[in-house]
Amino acid sequence: LVRDGGFRGQVIAPLYALKQIELQVDGNLYVECGSSCARLAKFCQKKNLGGADFFAGIPGTVGGALAMNAGAHGGETWERVESVRTISRHGGLHVRAPSEYTVGYRSVTGPANEWFVEATLAFDPERPSSAERMSAMLERRKATQPLGLPSCGSVFRNPPGDHAARLIEAAGLKGFSIGGAEVSDKHANFIINRNRATATDIERLIEHVQQTVSDVHGVDLVHEVRIVGEAPA
Repeated sequence: LVRDGGFRGQVIAPLYALKQIELQVDGNLYVECGSSCARLAKFCQKKNLGGADFFAGIPGTVGGALAMNAGAHGGETWERVESVRTISRHGGLHVRAPSEYTVGYRSVTGPANEWFVEATLAFDPERPSSAERMSAMLERRKATQPLGLPSCGSVFRNPPGDHAARLIEAAGLKGFSIGGAEVSDKHANFIINRNRATATDIERLIEHVQQTVSDVHGVDLVHEVRIVGEAPA
């Protein structure tokens, strides 16, 4: 979420450049950070590589999945990582092993001031992906998430032993809005841009949800959406 005052710096969008996916001779997969997770899942399905189905339900890029250990349907990105290549602020390239990162639930911490460029991933040829299983995951996602409206995806991490969506819904916040931002009626852990919402509307709604859930349930929700940039003058 980029605040309404903008971002003071350079933004690099790799979507249209770093999107190569290649099956290597050793059976591992080379993937660049701008490739979408859905495209990665489809590639694995065509190559009969198992364990990639969950990527079909992640609405983002491989770079983003590496940065936050994205996951769905019981699978997580870093379970598949053999190595990554990063670029530093000064342009240096580094090959890193998974052991150089601390990986948790929607959390990845590693060498400072480096960003993911590509990864080598390992999948299971003995358990090929199923087109039917992938389709079922996508249909489930369409049925339970507000895909037709702009959003940042899941806003909050699930607290241990519970689900953020359940806590938000139980606090009576489904459909609650501030400005053009609204807690989705379809999935309470999504904040949708219903009507020309500003970033300020969305951030205020995030804060309201956190405060309400804390007051009602005594649980402090942590947002997995990253908020950057400056407030408007």
